[in-house]
Amino acid sequence: MAVPKRKVTSMKRGFRRSADALKAKAYVEDKDSGELRRPHHIDLKTGMYRGRQILEPKGE
Repeated sequence: MAVPKRKVTSMKRGFRRSADALKAKAYVEDKDSGELRRPHHIDLKTGMYRGRQILEPKGE
């Protein structure tokens, strides 16, 4: 049977458990379209990022 060679310190255990406290993803309201989007991401509906046209707008 596998047995740990050394005791896991509380610091190492804390590093492992740090992902348990992840926060919910943040969303901001776009100034132009009013749609919710992630900060520092392209608005996929309009294709704009920081006032510049990056992608072609999606057609319906």
